[in-house]
This record gives sequence, structure tokens and C-alpha cells, in this order.
Amino acid sequence: MRPKQVLILGLILLVPVLAFVFLSLFGANRFALRTYYPSHVDSTQVGGKWQRDTVFHKVSPVRFLTQSGRRLAPADLKGSVYVASFFFATCPQVCPRLNTQLQRVQEKYRAEPRVKLVSYSVDPQHDSVAVLARYAEQYGAISGKWFFLTGPQDSIRRVALEDYRVTEPGPATISQGPGLVHSQRLVLVDREGHVRGLYDGLNPREVDRLITEIRVLLYTYDNQ
Repeated sequence: MRPKQVLILGLILLVPVLAFVFLSLFGANRFALRTYYPSHVDSTQVGGKWQRDTVFHKVSPVRFLTQSGRRLAPADLKGSVYVASFFFATCPQVCPRLNTQLQRVQEKYRAEPRVKLVSYSVDPQHDSVAVLARYAEQYGAISGKWFFLTGPQDSIRRVALEDYRVTEPGPATISQGPGLVHSQRLVLVDREGHVRGLYDGLNPREVDRLITEIRVLLYTYDNQ
């Protein structure tokens, strides 16, 4: 690479760093994440005046069995943001790549207890608790941080379609069979249960964006 090209590349990489430093030192960070899936518009009375407010879709509480054999309780995710994904243990190509990217997310937030990972098996007939335990060990899942879940197949399908809406337009492909919904999409859920980000879990740049937007979400909680 020529010296001029190196200089130009260096300047391109330096600009976002300088912008971040400037905002940190001289201004307020106003970057906010989008909230997905508006449900309806509600009206509330504030100071004698009616105000209209958009109410957004919420993901239902997670209550499936984990790789440890116990049922995931609401307290396990309370106060946390989490990344939801869908996989099956015998998946030969997509799922290993997807979970390798999720390993990066876990490692980045290893010391942050407010960040969790929730991976649903879409093939619960074959992915027993014992299978999930071995699978979780294979990917170095930290106990209490990365949950691999199994449950009735119709319930998993409903969660995929209605709660996380993996078939709606977004950065991932979808394959569906009898009772099976398989997606490479990663879904970021905030502590209120709102969907705050959609990502292609096979694209390292998209996962980098996920890692950054988790940090943004935590920042908003720490600086409300």
C-alpha cells in the first residue's frame, strides 16, 4: 500500500475517534436506539392536557427449560438487556457460525451482569436438556449469562413468530418447515421487553454494531 493511501486510510479511521472524544468532552451524546414494532397509540392526561404516546410491542416473559434442566425465571433476565437467537444442535453450517459470533458478544460483556444471551432451540424434539448442556459447553456458555432453551415446539414457533417476529423484514434469511422456524437474525431486547435492534448474526460487522448498540443502551440506563 502506498504512503498516500496509508495516510488517507488513517485519517478515515481517525475521524470517528475524534468525533467520539469531542462529544465526550464538549457535548452530550444524543444517540438513541430505535424501538421496533409500534403496537398502538395511547392517550394520557398530563397537566390537564391530553398527550398521545406510541405504545410498542413487548416480548413475553421467557419460561422455557435451560441447559441446566431448570426453568428460566423472570428474575434471571430482570434488569438485563439480552440478545435472542434461534438455532438447533444438528444444524451443520449456519448455527455454528451464528453461535461463534455470539461467543464474541459474551466475551465482550463477560464482566457485565446486565447483558445476557438467550438461544432458543427450534428442534426441541431432538435438542433435549442433555444435548443443550453439551452444546452450551461446546461454545463456552457462562452459567447464568448464556441460556440455551428448549420447550414445546409449537410454543417455540409462536415465540419466534409473534414475540420476536423473525419473519418480518430484517437483516436475515428465514427458512420454515413443519413446525420449524430457523433464522440467522439476532434480536436485542431491552430491560422493558422492547425490541431495540435487529442484526444479521452471520455478518461480523452487524455483530460489531450489536456490541456497540448494547453499550449505547446501557449508557442510556446509566445516564437517564
